Amino acid sequence: MTNKTFSDFVKNLRFEDIPPHILAIMQRSLLDTIGVAAIGSQTELSKITRGFAARHMPCGADTPRARLLFDGANVSPMGAAMAGAFTIDSIDAHDGITPAKGHAGSAVLPGVLAVVDSLERKVSGQELILALTIGYEIAYRAGLTLHATVPDYHTSGAWTAVGVAAAAARLLGLNDEQLRHAVGIAEYHGPRSQMMRCIDHPTMLRDGVGWGAPVGVSAAFLAADGFTGAPAITIEGDDAAPFWHDLGSRWDIESTHYKAYPVCRWAHSAIDAVQDLMQENNLSSDMIERARILTFHYATKLAGHAPKTLDELTYALAFPFAIMAVRGQIGVAELQSEILDDPEILRISRATVLEETEHYNKISIKKRWADVTLYLKDGRELQSKAYAPRGDPDSPLSDAEISKKFHMFADDVLGEQRAQNIEDQVAKVTYKTFNSKTLLALVFPAP
Repeated sequence: MTNKTFSDFVKNLRFEDIPPHILAIMQRSLLDTIGVAAIGSQTELSKITRGFAARHMPCGADTPRARLLFDGANVSPMGAAMAGAFTIDSIDAHDGITPAKGHAGSAVLPGVLAVVDSLERKVSGQELILALTIGYEIAYRAGLTLHATVPDYHTSGAWTAVGVAAAAARLLGLNDEQLRHAVGIAEYHGPRSQMMRCIDHPTMLRDGVGWGAPVGVSAAFLAADGFTGAPAITIEGDDAAPFWHDLGSRWDIESTHYKAYPVCRWAHSAIDAVQDLMQENNLSSDMIERARILTFHYATKLAGHAPKTLDELTYALAFPFAIMAVRGQIGVAELQSEILDDPEILRISRATVLEETEHYNKISIKKRWADVTLYLKDGRELQSKAYAPRGDPDSPLSDAEISKKFHMFADDVLGEQRAQNIEDQVAKVTYKTFNSKTLLALVFPAP
């Protein structure tokens, strides 16, 4: 891939160049991610990082400023991007891409909004969608390149920093040389954090986007000031060429998936399977003696038979599986700490074994697979078919389901009217007459 191809895409992509189905995905992602941010603003993780940004990453009287998502306090654009990314990532319900093993929107949306909010000029809805589209596509391709060319498994922050830098460069109007430096700075300083450390020891670290987003934003501002960076090897390296040669003619955004449940996606296949088994056989949890989940290796690392915190619940498999078996849903009520002590959920969780199979290890690349066997107290054994998660492009959540999920997360936090106003504005965001400040006014003031 030549640098000119990359530069042309970032600098010269027009709204008219984006296929209608890609625009539809970006609108879905915008609404979905805002909903996750709304409920995420209620978490302890969000409160800590917003407080940190206000104290340690403030804006000055004559410096760029951006507001904190669902808070309204003015901080630096880097502080707004950092706290916004942590806020979204605090609830593991945002969109992602399975082939790249991670998530773009949780970094790209807060990074883009922070830059947009810091600009003195008006930003149209089409320009907002353009920046988000650039950020997603560049982040996805950088992620695919990174996973294909390095031996260890990095968090999404490592490659979303590149996508955020590209989107910010577009918004700031950087030239070819500045753009090249911006993505080089972002890649060099992006958090190369090891994903499996957070799986083995779940805490507030999450998926690295909390630092990927501000790195991308700061990289663009640094490049605008003349700071230089090494060429981004995930874009210009010899091994990167296969991932970039068709930039602009093929869209990795097409692989975006959406989550039906606010837990790690590796658990979703088993959750879908037990939900169907329970409903199809008219079961209640007290009929279950034990269960077995066959899945791929990474999913078995989730474990989580008796999580002590909601962070541990997020990166668990057996426990959210048991939540579905007992309650038949995993929604807002299941994000309360009281659920960790539910005796029936704990019983099912502790009676669930996780096993990997070579078959699922082999095929769990573009999709994540699992099947479930329930061993009932009456001696019956009920085995599911092989499942991949709902929400993948070939089994998508409907627009109605995305809307329902948004309101489930946003209504109680923002109020039904404000949430509806946000959904209405997102529906209009591609109009030429749309002014992004209308939407920003709804997502930045304190609820």
